[in-house]
Amino acid sequence: MRNIKMIVEYDGSRYYGLQKQPNKETVQSEIERAIKEVTSEEVTINYSGRTDAGVSAYGQVVSFKTNTNLPVDKLCMAINAHLKKSIIIQDVEDVQEDFHPRYSCKGKKYMYVINNSKYGSAIYRKNEYHVPQKLDVEKMKKAIKYFEGTHDFKGFKASGTSNKDSVRTIYETQIQTKDDRIYIILRGNGFLYNMVRIITGTLIDVGLGKIQPKDIPNIIEAKDRKKAGKTVPPHGLYLMEVYY
Repeated sequence: MRNIKMIVEYDGSRYYGLQKQPNKETVQSEIERAIKEVTSEEVTINYSGRTDAGVSAYGQVVSFKTNTNLPVDKLCMAINAHLKKSIIIQDVEDVQEDFHPRYSCKGKKYMYVINNSKYGSAIYRKNEYHVPQKLDVEKMKKAIKYFEGTHDFKGFKASGTSNKDSVRTIYETQIQTKDDRIYIILRGNGFLYNMVRIITGTLIDVGLGKIQPKDIPNIIEAKDRKKAGKTVPPHGLYLMEVYY
């Protein structure tokens, strides 16, 4: 039996998240349906991590076991032919039997997109977060650097989540701008539930002048969810890449 790894791009605004749910249209259910159309096999895909409703991906990684003899290039084309246009398989390869997208993962990169124009966008409203108040990007760039390194991010996870270990390492942070859009990029060895969205909410508070960049270390050290910023909506979040 083969173990197939796929890199998947999807528009999360069309789905109730990645993970399969009863009577809901999800990314997982669509991919499994397409695989069955091609292989006539009932499969359950593994994935590097669950994404919420509204969250998109350029580089989600999934895998599944199959007995098909189709070469990987033809398998990729065939599965794409049965998928909706909001999901595209970008790459397919055979991997070792013990490969698992989640448990083999060494790190991930996320991006959050803020539209900082006065009125926002009618076309891209479901794929970015509109903040009409002018943000001080230079202060945000100073603030984001404090998140780099190994920290206990207990204050930057959703309340009530069960992660016992909240220590994570962020290797790289960037804030890029183009026209009225602000791109927040974080690369690390792992992220807690809602961690990127809460970091983004905290950086927005910096941009609005509610807190100063130098306040970030104390907010991290407090390990108190109430000290950090709000959880911004999911529709500006993108899973960019998964590292192995």
